[in-house]
Amino acid sequence: MDTLQPTTTDIFEKQHSFTRAKQAQAFGIYPYFVPFDDSEGTIVKYEGREIIMIGSNNYLGLTTHPKVREAAIEAVQKFGTSCTGSRYMNGTLRLHRELEERLAAFVGKEEALVFTTGYQTNLGVISAVVGRGDFIIADKEAHACVVDGALMSFGELKRFKHSDVDDLDRVLSRLPDDGGRLIVVDGVYSMGGDIAPLSGIVEVAQRHNARIMVDDAHSMGVLAGGRGTAAHFDLTSEVDLITGTFSKSFASIGGFLAGDADIMHFIQHHARSFIFSASLPASNTAAALAALDIMENEPEHVQKVWDNAAYMQQGLDELGFDTGDSETPIIPIYIGEDIKCGMVWRDLFDEGLFTNAVVPPAVPPNKSLLRTSYMSTHTRDQLDSALEILEKIGKKHDLIS
Repeated sequence: MDTLQPTTTDIFEKQHSFTRAKQAQAFGIYPYFVPFDDSEGTIVKYEGREIIMIGSNNYLGLTTHPKVREAAIEAVQKFGTSCTGSRYMNGTLRLHRELEERLAAFVGKEEALVFTTGYQTNLGVISAVVGRGDFIIADKEAHACVVDGALMSFGELKRFKHSDVDDLDRVLSRLPDDGGRLIVVDGVYSMGGDIAPLSGIVEVAQRHNARIMVDDAHSMGVLAGGRGTAAHFDLTSEVDLITGTFSKSFASIGGFLAGDADIMHFIQHHARSFIFSASLPASNTAAALAALDIMENEPEHVQKVWDNAAYMQQGLDELGFDTGDSETPIIPIYIGEDIKCGMVWRDLFDEGLFTNAVVPPAVPPNKSLLRTSYMSTHTRDQLDSALEILEKIGKKHDLIS
């Protein structure tokens, strides 16, 4: 009698066949997980070399601000290193509530909730608000956590063309009349640096009885004196939910949601990523509070990041780089083919300039780019050095003439 052979697939088969990253490592053009020895914001150290950082989300440069550092240190000394429990149970501190009250006032909403990460914020909010029979209508370039939140929600995810208000209207028009509708967009898109057309989105949403959620991860600390996209367009009351992260301008880690008090009450009792995660440590909470103090009382930091962004945008345009539709301190440099993107990244890195290489599936095929972003603490000498290196490597790879 023949012995029957197993017909099941090894769960690890796809892992063993994943060779793309190993090939990039073998060619010396792998741009990820670079272990820095030290970081002072605009300069990082790698194997004894100083490298100019133009790939950070530290827009206001507050990770090294003395007030932020001191606040974090004092919080560790008073509260220790962890709350060792969820907000729902034993992990809520007066610091959390103070930060929530301050953030709500800062963005112009009734209440706010502080989550442990920005990713968990969107994941928890969407999966709590959207249920079976409801619809999430998301911009095609919305962050991955928006998609993951939709998948967890039991609702149905619909996508509309990036920042295309007419396509949003078309998608909404085809939905059945029953079921709730939540439109989700990024305020500033993390790859292209463009701003969501919020005025048009609000108009379409009101026509179709849809609610609006704006992910302001890259808008907080940047737009409208730091208050985000809704404030930038003077549409705070028309936007229902505002989310943000502390891992960019707030020089910490964590995230928050702001909106009407009743909605906050519901979400804090239903968002699984809020209920079942340990709360934000006191040091990170205090750092975010200190960063908020600086945003409110030292507006020159926001102005400086815009000055530096304008300087680099002009410099890159004059050199002839393709920077797309950027409107913010995030300025992409479009390369095209992903192998070439890795080669350009490596040459820039060897010359002392750090950028972020972004390749498919994070971007469409043949749309690979180098993501550059700028801080208020970049000096003019550093930016001039960056432009000199970019010019040299851009010419080498025929990106500019």
